[in-house]
Amino acid sequence: MAAQPRQTRKFQRNNKVVALFVALIVILAVAGVAPMIVSAIMGPGTRTEMLNADGAKPASTDVTGHWTVGKGSRPNTSAVGFTFEEILPSGHKLTSGTTHDVSGFVDIEGTTLQRGEVTVQMGNISTDEQKRDINVRRKLLFTDQYPESHFTLTKPVDVSQVPGNGTPGTLTLTGTLTIMGQSHEITQEFQALRDDDRLVVSADVPIAREDYGVKTPDFIAAKVAPKGLLNIRLSFDKSEG
Repeated sequence: MAAQPRQTRKFQRNNKVVALFVALIVILAVAGVAPMIVSAIMGPGTRTEMLNADGAKPASTDVTGHWTVGKGSRPNTSAVGFTFEEILPSGHKLTSGTTHDVSGFVDIEGTTLQRGEVTVQMGNISTDEQKRDINVRRKLLFTDQYPESHFTLTKPVDVSQVPGNGTPGTLTLTGTLTIMGQSHEITQEFQALRDDDRLVVSADVPIAREDYGVKTPDFIAAKVAPKGLLNIRLSFDKSEG
């Protein structure tokens, strides 16, 4: 076989060098824009909003009794979640997750809320992106080890200030919040609504995640701000008998 001309071999070498530089440029470009792409394709998540009193009906049952967390109905379904700021090279954005897998109860004697407890199944919290959900569960909340979070009321509360006419009032609740095995007392103002035969409460509770042992996860594209909100909306059904 005849040897390739020197000019042809030189041309091929030059092509390889050019291809190598092009590949390097592409890699650098992708590395630079990847966080922005991730930010663009990963949405803001699914947030648990505050209660909505539009269309609420006057109370049809006495407030005294044993109330349990039910599913509720739109827009006041029972849900608990979080909202934190994601810190990306391309900027900051709010991200939320939520779950409807919530149980609990409150006991009201006369017009005094005497006891209450809420349990949240943390392994079912979801945002709007599956990969982020996996990261949150495995690297942020360690839900295999800590599947539940709890809130337990520690001080009785007068509920007489909550109207029975279908308009919201406020309650200041004090209790113990437990996340990832770490417990702290919190005091927070809640919105409260007596809607027909339901009792609905909601609040955005400020939370410092490191107080509960929630460390910064090793995400590739984002970090999580140290402070955020615990979003709570609960619809209670009165137990008969």
